[in-house]
Amino acid sequence: MLTIAYIGNGKSANRYHLPFALKLKDKIKVKTIYSRSGRQNWTPIEGVHYTTDINDIYDDPEIQLVVVSTPGSTHYQLAKDVLNHGKNALVEKPFTETSAQARELFALAKEKGLLVQCYQNRRYDSDFLTVQKVIESGKLGDLLEVEMSFDYFRPEVPTNVDHFSVESSYLYGHACHTLDQVISYFGRPDDVHYDVRQLLGADRMNDYFDIDLYYGTLKVSVKSSYFRIKPRPSFVVYGKKGMFVKAEKDRQEVDLKHFYLPDHPDFGIDQPENYGTETYMDADNQYHEEKVVSVPGDYSRVYEGLYQAIINGQPKTVKDEETILQLEMLETGIKQVKH
Repeated sequence: MLTIAYIGNGKSANRYHLPFALKLKDKIKVKTIYSRSGRQNWTPIEGVHYTTDINDIYDDPEIQLVVVSTPGSTHYQLAKDVLNHGKNALVEKPFTETSAQARELFALAKEKGLLVQCYQNRRYDSDFLTVQKVIESGKLGDLLEVEMSFDYFRPEVPTNVDHFSVESSYLYGHACHTLDQVISYFGRPDDVHYDVRQLLGADRMNDYFDIDLYYGTLKVSVKSSYFRIKPRPSFVVYGKKGMFVKAEKDRQEVDLKHFYLPDHPDFGIDQPENYGTETYMDADNQYHEEKVVSVPGDYSRVYEGLYQAIINGQPKTVKDEETILQLEMLETGIKQVKH
């Protein structure tokens, strides 16, 4: 059994972590949740100790893993404190503000024989997993281009932010999802082109990015904006023999927002109208256009990986060098914003 505590009791912990940790009842025990204020805006979990004293976590020898689920600017110091108290750490994204901070945390964990890892749950998004299935089927032929979009229409968000900061930037807040997907599947690119903008003008919130990563002849584009009243498809994949379009994103977040939780067997499952469409020419030069049944997404796979790493000594699912590379890219991109 892996015994876990949480630092932070807000939306991140209660929506994106706890439902998936609690799903693994035979492997995970959630023991303690700390918040500085002690406010309880979410339904308390039976049997969990809620506290405003962080030493209830640090001084408890039973707790093996501490999840840092707090604002990004606090991640580095809290993760460092967790490691220095002899606990493994899972840290929300963005992992840290700089790659130098990340390197320091990984070195500290190695020195102490502990694990520290970024929470990259989007590796287990249904749309991303489905794209992998399509690519690996070979029906599209040699890959030429992959477009990944993560759009919103929330103009009130950037207009409410009257000054630039790394923490509130759209790049750090959203490319931490999609860049990790690219890095986890395609690896280190040969070259990267950045287009990061403040559409509302200088010294305002960064609200748009378009990043192109090159892998030989393949280009992978990661795009995002707060000003898309109709979002672009989540994924469009082009190969020499065909293409695949997945219009809608993973449904886990949609269900979570409606408090429909992973204990339902149809949680996060695409319906046929949500399936992507594959269009291709086969070996006999025959045209095909068909729906592709979506691969189920499952964020609990993050916690399954942590259980296997901490309890059974398996390799981490998110490699240190992947997290460092992502942060180096975020640092490079944010420098191009005029603020």
